[in-house]
Amino acid sequence: MAPGRLILMPNTLDFGVDDALDLREVLPQRVIEQAARLGHWAAENAKTTRALLKRVDAVAPLAQPLQAVQIAELPRPPKGGRPAGDDAAAWRALLAPALAGHDLGLVSEAGLPAVADPGARLVALAHEAGVAVLPLSGPSSLLLALAASGLNGQSFAFVGYLPVDAAARAARIRELEALSARAQQTQLLIETPYRNEALRQALLAALKPGTRLSISVGLTLPGGWTRTATVADWRRSGPALPDRVPAVFSLLA
Repeated sequence: MAPGRLILMPNTLDFGVDDALDLREVLPQRVIEQAARLGHWAAENAKTTRALLKRVDAVAPLAQPLQAVQIAELPRPPKGGRPAGDDAAAWRALLAPALAGHDLGLVSEAGLPAVADPGARLVALAHEAGVAVLPLSGPSSLLLALAASGLNGQSFAFVGYLPVDAAARAARIRELEALSARAQQTQLLIETPYRNEALRQALLAALKPGTRLSISVGLTLPGGWTRTATVADWRRSGPALPDRVPAVFSLLA
């Protein structure tokens, strides 16, 4: 039997936000219809995936009852690091529906799966197993923020989260600023929403006045915005950031 495909299903960027959008405002109709057909999913969280499928069903009726849709959760890394036994078998087991001939959807909590997302490991295993990978169009907060920033879109890097410790975080910010200046490369960062304002303050404290800082908040959401200015301008005036709305930070020295 020929294997099915691993379909990378984009999600909205309103995870954790009270006012959910109509899916058709951010996802193409054909993507929603593809999601409605799938009966097998790999996801970070089964509960939030069911919530997404309920939104899909409101636009394109599911091919089978939601209760019959199979949702397998990605293995979670144990607290304190990797255990003695490897979890590769658990990851490979997620591909069982595809190896049995069924299309398998991979979904992230927000945006494109496998981009700043643990699902990348499943994509790698799919290639190893000869399972075709089909990415579908949808929003990526990182690329939307970069496009809206006016910073260097020809050379950029996503560096993820910064250390929580204040001293280590400041050192990492200065390191990224030096790298940006040397390579003329935009550096993209994210933070847990409730620490958005803390990161903004840390960036303003550690960066040089002439470095350009762009902050995008609530992309694709009503009231979402992007502001790009020098650090000096941000220090003189700049809005405090909400603590429940996702944000992307970009800097170019």
